[in-house]
Formats: sequence, C-alpha cells, structure tokens
Amino acid sequence: MFTGLIEEIGQLLQIQKSSSITRVSIAAKKVLEDTKIGDSIAVNGVCLTVCKLNSTGFEAELMPETSAKTQFATYTNRRTLNLERALRADSRIGGHIVSGHVDTAGVIEKISTQGQGKSQAYILQISVNSTGLIVPKGSIALDGVSLTVIAVNLSSSKTSFSVGIIPHTWENTILQTYKVGTKVNLEFDIQGKYQLASAKNTSQNLNLDQLKSWGY
Repeated sequence: MFTGLIEEIGQLLQIQKSSSITRVSIAAKKVLEDTKIGDSIAVNGVCLTVCKLNSTGFEAELMPETSAKTQFATYTNRRTLNLERALRADSRIGGHIVSGHVDTAGVIEKISTQGQGKSQAYILQISVNSTGLIVPKGSIALDGVSLTVIAVNLSSSKTSFSVGIIPHTWENTILQTYKVGTKVNLEFDIQGKYQLASAKNTSQNLNLDQLKSWGY
C-alpha cells in the first residue's frame, strides 16, 4: 500500500521488453533508504517488487498483465518517474490509500492555471472510460500522485474530470512534464471500488425481508 505522496523523481535507465516479462532499471536515491530486495516501490503508481538493488538505483520486473494495464509499454529510456516506497504501519497517511494496481489510462485534455506566483494552481482535465468511480471531492491516483477531484462530467462514451495541483506537488512530481495528449496511469479510490461492488451485490439480492432487517 502507498499514500500517493511522491518521495522523489527517478529516471528510467533501461527497459527490456519481451512477451513474457518486462525488466526495468531505475535510477533513484531517496527511495533506496531502508529498502531491501523484495520490498515494494510504486513507480508512476505501479506497485513493483525490487529484484536487484545497488547504491544508485534498483531493478524490477513486470508481468504481461501489468504492462498491458499501464503505460509502461510506451516508456523509453531516460523518462522521469514518480517514486514512492510502500507505506509503513507507523506512518501518517497524508494522501489516500493507493494499492499500486492501475485501473485504466487517462488522457490529458487541457492544462490551465489559476492565480499568480506562489499561489498558482494547475488544473488538469482528463478523459477516461469509467464506471461511476470518479466523484467530486473524491480521491484518485494520477501516475501515483494522490489528487482530489474537482469536477466530473459524464457522457455515454467517456468521463471527463478535473483535478487541482498545488505548486509543491507540481514542482516535485512528473506532473510538470505533462502536455495535452499525455497518457497517464489512473487508479480509482479503492474504497469506492469496494463500495460499488458491494452495492451491486446488494441490489441483486435486495428484497422486503432484507429491507426490514435494516430497519426500513
């Protein structure tokens, strides 16, 4: 589990793709502290297991399912990456619970700014196919960054939503590199996913006796 608070920006040194597995080598510094083989690190919101480790970076492997569900298949060497170590049980959760299991991809439709100077905020508008899992004031992970949804526009074919980004987040994540058309990894709020699944199961079994047991 992660919090969506990025610890540092790393760099993809090498990516080796094959039909069975993808291997990546990533340059990092801060996330290497206290990290050992077998630990998890979120890379652009994707939970990866550290397979090799040295003083300047680490290596990890991706299953075909991970490559297919994420944007890793499009990555090339020297690309910058958001990095975060796994959450410790004694840590504060400053963002929201992020599993590191990407749900889908989003596309940046618009980038705008509000305010001036240090108070400037960045607004991203993103299109994505969703199933009602994005709600105003809810949480979403964008390439591993925990963000709050500002507004949601629904249509029959897609969902468009916007998020606000404070200068600190903009300057300390790869969000600063985004352009219109950039594809990003999205993970919906895990609480929302479980609640939606529970609601679907409940509605299928809903009857008068069930309502009475709930006090209706």
